[in-house]
Amino acid sequence: MIIVHHLENSRSQRVLWLLEELGLEYEVKRYERDPQTMLAPPELYKIHRLGKSPVIEEDGVIVAETGAVMEYILQTHGGGDLMPAPGSAAARAVTYWLHYAEGSAMTPLLLKLVFTRLPENASALVRPLVKGVSSKALSSFVDPRLAEHINYWETHLAATGWFAGDQMSLADIMMSFPLEAAVARAGAGDKAHIADFLGRIHGRPAYKRALERGGPYAYA
Repeated sequence: MIIVHHLENSRSQRVLWLLEELGLEYEVKRYERDPQTMLAPPELYKIHRLGKSPVIEEDGVIVAETGAVMEYILQTHGGGDLMPAPGSAAARAVTYWLHYAEGSAMTPLLLKLVFTRLPENASALVRPLVKGVSSKALSSFVDPRLAEHINYWETHLAATGWFAGDQMSLADIMMSFPLEAAVARAGAGDKAHIADFLGRIHGRPAYKRALERGGPYAYA
């Protein structure tokens, strides 16, 4: 059986959703973040030296990194589900979004989170200075780049409502977290096609079951 080492409020929620879509049996081992640092607890570092989630185990095999975990699950248990025909344009699109979701998409989102929280964590003495630096970084670089990505998603979704082809695929599961984070941090919910996409995936029974298995999920 697949064991999912699941850190609360993390991108590993997508792994649970994939497993539910495929109807696979799995066990969830939940880990709570340190309330001060928001980092993973020491127990997760015993599973993976970077203390990152998701990590899955199956028959002695340990797989980390969301994209690698998704590929492993589909290759070993997918049976062709959620993947377009090999060699098709849709299959190439899945590969693109699989890597884009954790690469290009997450960079501005992480910067948005870091620069937004910097003033909160600064001492009172330097907080005004830190707030000024953070505001400048956000307005001059982070927010414009993030807006580019949000507009890119909105335009792409306008075609079929999905990220790869005309039906849901692994690409949509991978892209769910960047879109959810962008709604929480950057107002992406104002975009009609993004809002429609999230409404459809949030309404899926498998998505709801994954939330029940994974526990509280705050992506802001």
